[in-house]
Amino acid sequence: MKKLSLVAMMAVAALSFQACNNAAKDSKESADSVNAVKDTTTNGSTGIAVDENDAKFATDAANAGMTEVAAGKLASEKAVNPQVKEFGAMMVTDHTKVNEELMAIAKTKNITLPVAPDEDHQKMLTDLGAKTGKDFDKAYVDAMVDGHKKVASMLEDASKNCKDADLMAFATKTLPAVKMHLAKIEAIQKSMK
Repeated sequence: MKKLSLVAMMAVAALSFQACNNAAKDSKESADSVNAVKDTTTNGSTGIAVDENDAKFATDAANAGMTEVAAGKLASEKAVNPQVKEFGAMMVTDHTKVNEELMAIAKTKNITLPVAPDEDHQKMLTDLGAKTGKDFDKAYVDAMVDGHKKVASMLEDASKNCKDADLMAFATKTLPAVKMHLAKIEAIQKSMK
């Protein structure tokens, strides 16, 4: 009987370890999966307090925000162009604040957010980290232009279509700053050509 219990505990431990490994691979995918199975008919005390699309917006926004902070830290350290270095520092400051606001909203709504950027963004960060000098600056600026266009579009959609008033207000409040970031990084991109 003890051997059977030991074997069962080892199997559970192995499965748990495997589940942790999969979650670490793509934290956003894991958060989306957790949110998809939560009951959406509650106020958040026993299940998720928003519909599935609103929860997906929250995980997408968190994923983008964490990526901006991580990439901004790289730019603060590695950029050779002072404008790029300054922009990176601004990303760390601004997106850390926005990420904290989103985490507070998610907590009240019982939304599980990712703890790290998804696989695609991790790959982008790894590729970016391998670059140096002007190659780094160009790759970072190009990634920020592309990322801010996508985030601005996502926030515009959420500011019109979120069913949850708090998430809609978050999107509406955050959109002007993202548009300002986009204009600034596009100006930097133009000056580098």
